[in-house]
Amino acid sequence: MAVIATLLESRAALAALRRTLPRGGPGVVSCRSAANLRRLLENRLVDAVVLAPSAALLPDLAELRRSLPGVPVVAYAAFRPDDGELLLACREHAVSIAVEGVDDPVVGDMVARASVTAERRRALAEAPRVLRLTEPLQRSAWSLLVGEVERPVRTTDLARRLEVSREHLSRQFGAGGAPNLKRVIDLTRIACAAQLLANPGYSIPTVVRLLHFASSSHLSGTARRIANVSTGGLGSLGPRGVLMAFVRGNTRSRV
Repeated sequence: MAVIATLLESRAALAALRRTLPRGGPGVVSCRSAANLRRLLENRLVDAVVLAPSAALLPDLAELRRSLPGVPVVAYAAFRPDDGELLLACREHAVSIAVEGVDDPVVGDMVARASVTAERRRALAEAPRVLRLTEPLQRSAWSLLVGEVERPVRTTDLARRLEVSREHLSRQFGAGGAPNLKRVIDLTRIACAAQLLANPGYSIPTVVRLLHFASSSHLSGTARRIANVSTGGLGSLGPRGVLMAFVRGNTRSRV
């Protein structure tokens, strides 16, 4: 599962964030420096960045927004009345500003609503309808799959979480003309790959690493099966474009 990356000055702020994030959602990884944050972004799937801005940190924040504009940044700190210029700079680079001591009860919800996963859910909002996922079990499985793209989800694990047998899940998911489960798992992961590759700072090898594909050729082959494009074309499609390409003729295996 993706993580929330933090670079915060206050232990209380970190505790408030952890306490208010939705249960069962991404974990929180605390970074000690901007360099540490950059390494995390290169090696883990990051859903959002929450940081305490400072004048010294602004160049790093600006570079982060240039290279990874699709990774939302939430500024969270105990801002003072004389922090006007800092707040103006934050508004240029952060999607939200949370004030420590004021927004503590809702900061987790603010981050969750701005996250990469939330944006992907919005982009794929039509999926249950166009994929003919009409039954509650199908829709519950879809909701879980959209949020868990870092690694391929095993059918056995998904069935356990949905409290059904593996055989029942596999049989019922593809009922009524819906795609089979394996192809939908691939769809959600390729949609995420497309979302990541829209960022100039994410190279194909980085996305392969973040999403635990076996190799660049594995990612490329999956992209062609799901969306009929090479890996290089995913970024311009975006998640919704991947979904529409999938619906146009890739919902069933050719073998």
